[in-house]
Amino acid sequence: MSAYFVHESSYIDEDVIIGEGTKVWHFSHIQSGAVIGKNCSFGQNVNISNNVRIGNGVKVQNNVSIYEGVELEDYVFCGPSMVFTNDTTPRAKYPKGNAGYRKTILREGATVGANATIVCGHTIGKWAMIAAGAVVTKDIPDHALVAGVPARQIGWVCECGEVLPDNLICPVCGKKLER
Repeated sequence: MSAYFVHESSYIDEDVIIGEGTKVWHFSHIQSGAVIGKNCSFGQNVNISNNVRIGNGVKVQNNVSIYEGVELEDYVFCGPSMVFTNDTTPRAKYPKGNAGYRKTILREGATVGANATIVCGHTIGKWAMIAAGAVVTKDIPDHALVAGVPARQIGWVCECGEVLPDNLICPVCGKKLER
């Protein structure tokens, strides 16, 4: 018996590490060299490319591709159909291969909303929240709430996910954001 679950319609290549308690749902593909932590969930039609690193407790909703060069730390949330890129100037006729990929890192607890796009080469800070449909074109600070095209900071969020008032004290859990 396996320590993780993979739906029968999904493909797991050789040389993949999947942590205990992780679930891979329908029509997904995890490619060679991927390392996935414990207690993760990957929805329908998720592609994890070669050599991708994913931490513990990560949740990836349906229709997300995590390309080589992207790293997700613990407790990252990727909303349905959000998009990662890994090459800022791709050409079909002149492929660069993985030497041309730009690294993208989502720090612990970061959330990316449905249909948002993360342009490669940027870092999304700890517990930051990217609104649905936003397009991230620069680094995002810890706990920042960003929205729009291009994404701009519109506030701050608590680790628990609550949008913070001006005093930066969470009305739900009582934590104060220290900046």
